[in-house]
Amino acid sequence: MRRLLTRSIVLLITSVGGPVTQAQVGDATRVHDPCIIKEGEWYYVFSTGPGIPIRRSRDLKTWARDGRALDGPPGWAKAAVPAGRDLWAPDISLFGGKFHLYYSISTFGKNRSCIGLATNRTLDRSSPDYRWVDEGLVIASEPGRDDFNAIDPDVVLDEEGTRWLSFGSFWGGVQLVRLDRASGKPAGAVSRIAARPEHAIEAPYLYRRGGFYYLFASFDRCCQGVQSTYKIMVGRSRKVDGPYVDDVGKPMLEGGGTLVLEEEGRYRGPGHNAILRDGAREYLVHHAYDAEAFGRPTLQIRPLTWTDAGWPKPGAPIAEPENPRHPASPAR
Repeated sequence: MRRLLTRSIVLLITSVGGPVTQAQVGDATRVHDPCIIKEGEWYYVFSTGPGIPIRRSRDLKTWARDGRALDGPPGWAKAAVPAGRDLWAPDISLFGGKFHLYYSISTFGKNRSCIGLATNRTLDRSSPDYRWVDEGLVIASEPGRDDFNAIDPDVVLDEEGTRWLSFGSFWGGVQLVRLDRASGKPAGAVSRIAARPEHAIEAPYLYRRGGFYYLFASFDRCCQGVQSTYKIMVGRSRKVDGPYVDDVGKPMLEGGGTLVLEEEGRYRGPGHNAILRDGAREYLVHHAYDAEAFGRPTLQIRPLTWTDAGWPKPGAPIAEPENPRHPASPAR
C-alpha cells in the first residue's frame, strides 16, 4: 500500500510540476553531426559515420535505424582523399523534385577534403523509386592550394530562390558559394563569411527567418567526449552573403558570435546543429556528449523560440536517453 501511495504522490507531483523531458526510445546514441528532414509522417536524421547512417521517427522521440545512404565513399572520393574513411557531416534538403544529400570526406587534421552529393527521389525504402544516385564532386580543398577546408556542407534557399552552400572548418573559417539551380554544384566564386583566426570555428548552418539570415556555427573543440568544449553560436545578416554580426554588432568575420547553447548538466560540448521547421514549430537539432553514457555523442532535439529582439532561444531537450548507467570517460 505504501508503495502504491508513494507512486501516486510521484505521479501527482509530476503532473503539476510543468513540462517533463520524456524518455528517448530506440537508437539515438552515437549520433554525430545530425541533419534532419521530414517526408510524409516520418522524420529522418542523417549523421556522420560509415555510409551515412539514417534514423527515422514519427514523433522525434522514438528512433530506429533505417540503414545507410551509401555503401561507403565513392571511387572518386577515395581517389581525392585516400586517407578518408567515414563520411562526415551530411546535409539533406529537398529541391528540384529530389532529396539532395551533401556530405564530406576528409583527412583528419588536414584540409585534404571534399564535399560530394547524392540524390534520391524519396526517403521511403519501401518505394520502388528509392535509390541513391552518386552525383559526384561538389567542391574540394587541398593543402598548399586552398585556405579553407571543404567539409561540413549546408544548403540554404535565399528569398530570390537561389541556393547557396556554406561549409568550412578551422583554416580560413566558414565559406559560401552560390549553387547552380539544375546541378546543385557551385556556380560562382567562394567567399568567406565567418572566421576565428586564433580559434576553432566550423559546422555552419544558415537559416532564413523574419527578414534575416542566421548563421549558426560551432566554436571550439568537438570529438573529445566529455572534454569537448563545443558550443553553438550565431550571427545574422539581411543578406545571405553577409556581413554577419552578433547581438552587439561584432562581425563574425572578426570572431563575433552570440551564444545559443553551451555545456548543460550531463551534456557536454553541444554542437553541429540544424533546424527543423515543422509547420509553426521550430526545433534545434544537434549532438552533445553524454557524461552519463561514456561521453557518447547523443542526438538532442530542443524546441526553439525567439527573443523579442529576434535571437534564437532553445528550450530543454524534448527527450533524453532512458536510464543512463555509465560514468563519463575522457573521450570517445
